[in-house]
Amino acid sequence: MHYTLNQLQIFLKICETQSITQASEALHLTQPAVSIQLKNFQDQFDIPLTEIVGRKLYITRFGYEIAEAAKKILEQVHAINYKTHAYKGQLFGKLQIAVVSTGKYVLPYYLSGFLKHNNNIDLEMDVSNKVKVLERIQANSIDFALVSILPEHLQFEKVELLETRYYLMGRSDLMPATEKSGKINFDRIPLIYREKGSGTRQLMEKFIEQKRISVHKKIELTSNEAIKQAMLAGLGYSLISISGLKNEILNGSLKPIPIKGLPIRKTWFLIWPKGKKHSPVAEAFIAYLKLNASRIQTEHFSWYSKLK
Repeated sequence: MHYTLNQLQIFLKICETQSITQASEALHLTQPAVSIQLKNFQDQFDIPLTEIVGRKLYITRFGYEIAEAAKKILEQVHAINYKTHAYKGQLFGKLQIAVVSTGKYVLPYYLSGFLKHNNNIDLEMDVSNKVKVLERIQANSIDFALVSILPEHLQFEKVELLETRYYLMGRSDLMPATEKSGKINFDRIPLIYREKGSGTRQLMEKFIEQKRISVHKKIELTSNEAIKQAMLAGLGYSLISISGLKNEILNGSLKPIPIKGLPIRKTWFLIWPKGKKHSPVAEAFIAYLKLNASRIQTEHFSWYSKLK
């Protein structure tokens, strides 16, 4: 057999995602490239590793056994590389973080300096909604999760990074009319929701319930970026974190609707299961954050003061 480490890595990712398309996206490869490597890997075995049923890819029992062996091989290769770099006083390895979708506007600033000073570290950042992020941290399949709403059902440890605020935002030239009583008439305002499972969705539904707001028309979108573009297009208003609205806030294209009880203030936390045994890379990242989080906040998020 003449399989390569690259083929082992690709096959493991296919097993993990159950999809050639998703594996290619995760590995930053083209779909044809992944398909070719899978075929070349399969050609070295007389027993099928995968099968297609109803246009869906499945891993065979034999395939899963090969995947387990591949995982052990790659772990040994990683251990050899780690020992080599550790002997030279260098950090080496992978940092795996799951991030709720709005967090993609925040975490890169906390990663940039750390990765520049440790260029032998590979980063894997999975951006998803709150439910999926918490599933990964609960399964202990990642080093950290970045959340702004702390889980109630998990025991965890944390590092505090940054405050964020949630406002009901809309396009500045399409602000809703205020009635004589001073209340805003929500009957004519389309409200834009995140999908179910999103922490932002939970905050918005709780706020609407507390304020007894009657929603006559709503739009549901699956990312804060999509909501931002919908607001800019004048489709409606949404309760949203300002973390991803820097340009729109500074140029005045989006503004908060003045409502009592807003903003809702939350904090971005990096969390991990209580008692988790960290890799040297993960331990170094925690130490870096504790030392630099305040400086990063001042350097990159002082624009928050534009909204009180």
